[in-house]
Amino acid sequence: MSTLSPLPKIGTPSRAWRSRADAWEFLGYAIKQLVLDLHSSSDSGLHSQISRTFALLDAVEPYWAEPGVAAVAQLRQLVDDGDPHAALELLGGLAHLPLASGAEQGSVSGGLQESSEDEVAQAEQADRPRFEVLVVDNITAQEAESLKNNMAAQRRPSDAFTYEINVVPSYEDALVAVLLNPDIQAVILRPGFSVRSSQQLGSDLRRFLAGHTPEGLQALRPVKRILGLAEEISGLRPELDVYLVAGVSIESLAGSLTRKFRRIFRRQDHLDLHLSLLSGVAERYEAPFFTALLDYSRRPASVFHALPISRGGSVGNSPWIRDMADFYGTNLLLAETSATSGGLDSLLDPHGSIKQAQDLAARAFGAQRTYFVTNGTSTANKIVHQSLLAPGDVVLVDRNCHKSHHYAFVLAGARVSYLDAYPLDKYAFYGAVPLASLKRRLLEYRRAGRLHEVKMVTLTNCTFDGIVYDVERVMEECLAIKPDLVFLWDEAWFAFARSHPIYRRRTGMVSAAALEASFSNPAYAARYAEQEAALHDPVTGEPLDDEAWLNRRLIPNPAKARIRIYATQSTHKTLTSLRQGSMIHVYDQDFMASNQESFREAYMTHTSTSPNYQILASLDIGRRQVELEGFGLVQKQSDLAVSVAQAVARHPLLKKYFRVLTSRDLIEPQYRETSAAMPLREGLAELEDAWQRDEFVIDPSRLTLDISRTGIDGDTFRHSYLMDDHGIQVNKTSRNTVLFMTNIGTSRSSVAYLIEVLVKLAEGFENPHPSSRPRTVPVLSAVSSNVSSVVSSVPGGSAVVGQTPPLPDFSTFAARFRVDEACEDGDIRAAYFESYKPESTAYLSADELARAVRAGQEVISAGFVTPYPPGFPILVPGQVITRQTLEFMAALDTREIHGFDHERGYRVFVDRSAVSEDDISESAVAAAGIGRLPAAS
Repeated sequence: MSTLSPLPKIGTPSRAWRSRADAWEFLGYAIKQLVLDLHSSSDSGLHSQISRTFALLDAVEPYWAEPGVAAVAQLRQLVDDGDPHAALELLGGLAHLPLASGAEQGSVSGGLQESSEDEVAQAEQADRPRFEVLVVDNITAQEAESLKNNMAAQRRPSDAFTYEINVVPSYEDALVAVLLNPDIQAVILRPGFSVRSSQQLGSDLRRFLAGHTPEGLQALRPVKRILGLAEEISGLRPELDVYLVAGVSIESLAGSLTRKFRRIFRRQDHLDLHLSLLSGVAERYEAPFFTALLDYSRRPASVFHALPISRGGSVGNSPWIRDMADFYGTNLLLAETSATSGGLDSLLDPHGSIKQAQDLAARAFGAQRTYFVTNGTSTANKIVHQSLLAPGDVVLVDRNCHKSHHYAFVLAGARVSYLDAYPLDKYAFYGAVPLASLKRRLLEYRRAGRLHEVKMVTLTNCTFDGIVYDVERVMEECLAIKPDLVFLWDEAWFAFARSHPIYRRRTGMVSAAALEASFSNPAYAARYAEQEAALHDPVTGEPLDDEAWLNRRLIPNPAKARIRIYATQSTHKTLTSLRQGSMIHVYDQDFMASNQESFREAYMTHTSTSPNYQILASLDIGRRQVELEGFGLVQKQSDLAVSVAQAVARHPLLKKYFRVLTSRDLIEPQYRETSAAMPLREGLAELEDAWQRDEFVIDPSRLTLDISRTGIDGDTFRHSYLMDDHGIQVNKTSRNTVLFMTNIGTSRSSVAYLIEVLVKLAEGFENPHPSSRPRTVPVLSAVSSNVSSVVSSVPGGSAVVGQTPPLPDFSTFAARFRVDEACEDGDIRAAYFESYKPESTAYLSADELARAVRAGQEVISAGFVTPYPPGFPILVPGQVITRQTLEFMAALDTREIHGFDHERGYRVFVDRSAVSEDDISESAVAAAGIGRLPAAS
């Protein structure tokens, strides 16, 4: 007698990791309840909930090998037959159940079964990493079972890994499987697969598949269909090994297909296929430097060189610092060494395990070459800039990039042309640099006859606040104006993007490869020829006016454009690495001819001769994780952020005091073709649409929380309410926002805790206790003791305490540091070192400086002034200080401001001939010459 209601139909979702885990965990709970309630007539809706759970599992389990559809069918039959005891026993024996309550997989035990031989065998394999293999072929269930048995027969006790096989019948099912199942590490294509899925797929998944399933696919020859599917799989998950098993003469296929497949096999080659599956995963599992350091730490050694701490020598026998060994453990001390032999390697001249680790990282991130950096992306940026820029070269750069870039320009002697990002005044931070601004600046240099001086474009992608550029389009249009530009993409916060099929397309390395492919396409050259005719005068051959170039989407001359792209990544920020672990990725066609030697010298200049081996080993092991589980981890990272946003939007008390800012808040309408406020919340298809069409998009794992309605300023909210009261760590705030970021280490429990804390805070705001912390009208900035006087003393000033003044654009370099009035670049190195001259600078308080500006004086900054976070300078050496800059600085609530002396104020250039040394603090403001430097000789 059936106890379950008719099975409802549920479409397969486009993201299933969480709903699948929840379903299996609920099923275990529900079946236990059935056992307990076996003699009770009450139902309380449990059977209908179980029916819905089975419907969900029917929708997703076809794309997993284990537990799989057979287990779901057996469980349903037992429950339907009214035998929950047998169902619970079966459920308890299932391996690799996804558990909603934790990251580990396990089984649901009812305590009813005893150990069996199979369980013992499973326990023996438990320490071996496990993965799944997807076979794509339209075969019967019996044929599928035979295939699985044949492959299982090839297993040996010495195998480093274990795997299970899942068979899907169609092109669409194959794409769904690689999208949903992060456990898949290899795909085997066989010619018999069909095109369409017979599963009921959700509407979002159907929309997504429509963009990845070409029309007329059914009519193509099998080889074409196979190639098309292989390309789509590699596009979605390039880390996967793809194999072809053919039933025809494979010799005739090998020459034309080997680039698409790791290997080609005959159907009978089960052992070779088995060994290849293990070998492919082993190559990604390899971590050569980590392994070398591990081996070194296990060997006995005597140290007659540096590092008394090596092998724990100075720690282990000390009665005073043994707690260091207790805290860090002996492995850390055993691995501390300055040796570069014995299996180890030199970071400055790698030929062994470090070289191998860097080569593997280049493969993982799609680079031509990769370099490890052990003191952060700040140093990585300096290395790249110093290798490419010489004194007098012009670099176009977002003024709001990290301070390391600005210091790099000082070191390199480059002339800096600052670009302004669009401001988000309401939230007191900047967006990104519009493409139109980049093109306009390049055209200004062309018009001034100085385009040949422009060497490089440097942009931050994504920004601290999660705004992401259309990298390929930016480079494409800029190269159309100057075909030999070099690009540096600061991806300090975007290293994880490589592991997501949609985010990946907006990274520097993937965009470089896409441009390279486009430039080799004859159709692209034809498009360029058409554009060339449209943008040049047919008689004179001269370029048309700038507006014609600005109003057209440009493409470069594929015969002349050079692909020279660098990306710096803070691996430690978004992937697994110890702090300061970073990488430089290079995709430069001219590297060997133009930059190899200068890069080596720059690397030598900035890299320590005593690099931290623990950091290097963590970069190596972090790369392994990217290739083997990055896809699943990044998928969870983004989905968890969406969960927080949805909770804030739905909870009646949370939405009263908080609001998560969306694309509509952070990206101005002219930069968006799509309309979804949070595309990932709508689904994968909506996300892909926005990331394909919009000039800027938002990283879904960044949540900017508007706290305006709490009456608390961002800095106080961060330090007092979140960290001090609840142990929640965030990094960046603005006057009225707090930035939350999920990462690959974020758990569902931590997300639940964050939501719980926000609810508690909202309850406190709603019903404040008499002893509770008072709400703050935003506190006065340490930059000025009298904000209102600073603001009101400036003509036209309208800001008051509690309001955020407009964000200042970069003003200008003082005339003495510029080449001409036509272009915006300035000699930041000259300004920086001008301040080294005796008596060339003085300190002015914010009030004194405001009076000088009010008096019409040109006051020039003598140094960098950098609030941290976010870490970009408000003032740079040689910049003219304006009223807007002072207003913004006065309203800052950031505690840490590099380059600003809280006691003495701002350091500025002075003309000592106009002011006596004794009178500088009082008279400098009124003196006509303050801030004016003598004309350059």
